[in-house]
Amino acid sequence: MFFSVVIPTYNRLPILEKCLRALEKQTFNQDLIAGYEIVVVDDGSTDGTLAWLAEHRQELPHVRPWEQDHQGPAAARNLGVKQAQGDTIIFIDSDLVVTEVFLQAHAEGLQRGKAQYNSDRVFTYGAVVNTCNFDSPESEPYKLTDYSAAFFATGNVAIAKQWLLEAGLFDTGFQLYGWEDLELGVRLKNLGLKLVKCPRAVGYHWHPPFSLQQIPKLIDQEVQRGRMGVLFYQKHPTWEVRLMIQMTRLHWLLWGLLSLGGRLNEKTMAPLLQWLIDHGRPQLALEIARIFLNWYNVQGVYAAFAESQSSH
Repeated sequence: MFFSVVIPTYNRLPILEKCLRALEKQTFNQDLIAGYEIVVVDDGSTDGTLAWLAEHRQELPHVRPWEQDHQGPAAARNLGVKQAQGDTIIFIDSDLVVTEVFLQAHAEGLQRGKAQYNSDRVFTYGAVVNTCNFDSPESEPYKLTDYSAAFFATGNVAIAKQWLLEAGLFDTGFQLYGWEDLELGVRLKNLGLKLVKCPRAVGYHWHPPFSLQQIPKLIDQEVQRGRMGVLFYQKHPTWEVRLMIQMTRLHWLLWGLLSLGGRLNEKTMAPLLQWLIDHGRPQLALEIARIFLNWYNVQGVYAAFAESQSSH
């Protein structure tokens, strides 16, 4: 196998540095992995990402940078796949820091999956551990909230390039936040691809500690996710997709009840959230904030769906 690690990035230089340095430290069995490259697609960053990559190219021999105008992660990943020289693509995000056996674990997982299913229609999905520890992300333990039931998510996944091309790559119609990777997952599933869990391929997903200043952006993301969820449903109008995008009466009732019909919101909950943050529990504060964030998401889904119906 020859791996092409495809990384879209947009104004994330400090964590991208950690991401790339970790990928340069890979140890693997050369009988299994012929080599690898790191295809970094800069999506119109304004923080000097490309200049930094050019300046440090001696230290980053595997990195091949590409650039595009700001078009979002779907277009950036598509460009990365088209420019990739490898037969196998690994997608990670630019805020993911991996362990030294990352490539080896994915290679072994792909090999194991092919033997298990007696087919090459397999892809591997590694573990993603969320952390706000910038200095030492890999010291974060795996938590229950890190579990993902997604079939295909680009946070940490390895797949043969041929299947991506056959499925038709990412739909760049997903211009706002969310769903472009899971929508491609539906098309891959329709091609008969099987998911192989690969817990040894660990990536530590860094994000800044939760603060109240982030809430307006998080609300906006949930509304965008709702709109893109409806686009996802229009492409694949199935019950499974309705469940994924939270477009069911059950979700409306659940988040409506938990948020007391929106009365538990960013304003009324601010004192509790700030108290938790002040007492060193930003992650717990974020989990509690998800009550009203999910309510915004469900409302966003139904508003976008109603809009789409009225325009027909």
